[in-house]
Amino acid sequence: MISSFFSKAKPIHLIVVSALLTIAFTLTKVIKTTQDFEVGNVIKQVLLLGVCIFSVFTFDFLSGKNDLTKNNSYKILFFSLFMIIMPQTFLNSKILVANLFILFALRRIISIRTKKQINKKLFDAAFWISLATLLSFWASLFYILIFIAIILYTITDVKNWIIPFVGVLTVAVICISVLIVTNTDILEYFLNMNTYISFDFSPLNSRQIIVSSTIIFSYFIWAVFFYINNIKTKSKNVKPSYFLILIATLIGFTIVLISPNKTGAEFLFLFAPLSIILATYMEILKEKWFKEVLIWLLILIPVVNLVL
Repeated sequence: MISSFFSKAKPIHLIVVSALLTIAFTLTKVIKTTQDFEVGNVIKQVLLLGVCIFSVFTFDFLSGKNDLTKNNSYKILFFSLFMIIMPQTFLNSKILVANLFILFALRRIISIRTKKQINKKLFDAAFWISLATLLSFWASLFYILIFIAIILYTITDVKNWIIPFVGVLTVAVICISVLIVTNTDILEYFLNMNTYISFDFSPLNSRQIIVSSTIIFSYFIWAVFFYINNIKTKSKNVKPSYFLILIATLIGFTIVLISPNKTGAEFLFLFAPLSIILATYMEILKEKWFKEVLIWLLILIPVVNLVL
C-alpha cells in the first residue's frame, strides 16, 4: 500500500519521487514542446530538471527541520504529484526557479521561531523573495509572510521591521547594476515585469487544467478544516509556524487568481504549503482505505488527462 510505504520518512522516498519527476518532466517536454535536440537546449532542460528535484529536497528539509509534519514522506509525495498533474509547471523556467527561491525564503521565515540569528533570517527571506519577484512579479506577495512572522513570533525590536527592506534594496541595487553593465533599458525592464492584475481565466480553459485544478481545490477545501482544528492541539511554540503555512497557501491561491499570464504554471507557488496541509491531514486520518484513495486519485489523474 502506497500510504503505508510513505508513512515513515526514508531516503528511498526521495529517490522514488525524483524518478517520478524525471519521467513526468521528460514526457512533458517531449509531448508539449517542439524544441530542437541541441546540446545547449539539453543542458538547459537538465538544469531545470535539477531545479525541480532540488526543490523537493529543499521542501523536505524545511518541513522536517521545522516540525511542520511528523516523520513521514507524504509531503514530498503530494508536492511531486501536484507538479505531475499540472505539467505546465515544468514548462515555465522562470516560475520553477522563482518557486525554489520562495522555498529558500520559507525555510528562513519559519526558522525565526528559534529566535536565533533573527536579523540574518529576515534579510535572507527578503533577499530570496526579491529574487523570485524579478522572475515572477506576484511572488512579491510572499513579503507579507515576513511581517506576519515578525508579529506571530513576537519579535519586538523595531529594527527588525527595517531589515527586510534592506534585503529588497540589496537585490534592487544588484539588479540595476547588472542592467547598467549589460546596457539594458532599466525602465523598459521593469515595465515588462507584468505587474498588473488579471481575472481572465480563459487561458486555463482546457480539460486537463480544469480537471487538475478542480482536484487541487477540492483537496484543499477538504483538508484545510482539519488542519485548522489540528492547529489548536499544537503547542504555543509551533502554532505560529502552522499559521504561516496556512497563510502561504492563501497567498499561493491569490497568485493563481491574479496572475496576468495564466498558464497553469503559477499553481506551483501553491503546491508546497498545500502539501504540508494534506500531509498533516493524512497523519490524523485513521481510515487507511481513504488514504489510498486520496493518493491513487492523484496518481491516476495524469493518465485521465492523457485520454481527454
